[in-house]
Amino acid sequence: MTGDKALIIIFIKNPVAGKVKTRLAKTIGDEKALSIYNNLLEHTRTVTRKLNCDKIVFYSDFINNADDWDQNHFLKARQEGNDLGERMSNAFNFAFSTGYKKPLIIGSDCPDLNQEHIEKAFQHLNESEVVLGPAKDGGYYLLGMNQFYPELFSNKRWSTEHVMKDTLADISRLNLSVRLLPELTDIDEEKDMEKYNYLLK
Repeated sequence: MTGDKALIIIFIKNPVAGKVKTRLAKTIGDEKALSIYNNLLEHTRTVTRKLNCDKIVFYSDFINNADDWDQNHFLKARQEGNDLGERMSNAFNFAFSTGYKKPLIIGSDCPDLNQEHIEKAFQHLNESEVVLGPAKDGGYYLLGMNQFYPELFSNKRWSTEHVMKDTLADISRLNLSVRLLPELTDIDEEKDMEKYNYLLK
């Protein structure tokens, strides 16, 4: 891995029926939820593959070297930590300790995320300390920073509508500059699927 290049961190869950999109699965079933998640993973691969930066996929449970994340384009690692905040914090700490200057993290739940959003986020980090992509459910689909601010990952009510608001409160308390990307939809529940039925195919 190289020193001062930009890095995108991609957090994914290993695609296993019953383990992914569990809130969605409660109403549409495990197999359909898995199918939707696999389509979201494919969208995320397509969006990130051509980005002019290093890319690392962090798996939730185990590294799969035989899946569709081509090792010629994507480095691979495993998430470490007891909750989402700890796992993201450890990923950013790894990025900065490895010499990256502008790491971004995204999940794999956002069907409207495109390459331009990510490129714009990297640009924002040239003049702001933090960049956030707000999700309509009150969380965020992207976070980037130009220094390691572990406070942004502690004492959060993950997977609730409070995440974005609490993160912005931390940014304000730390007196950091922040830029926001357009608000997009994360797919978590059946009601989120209204415009995205094509993901079922």
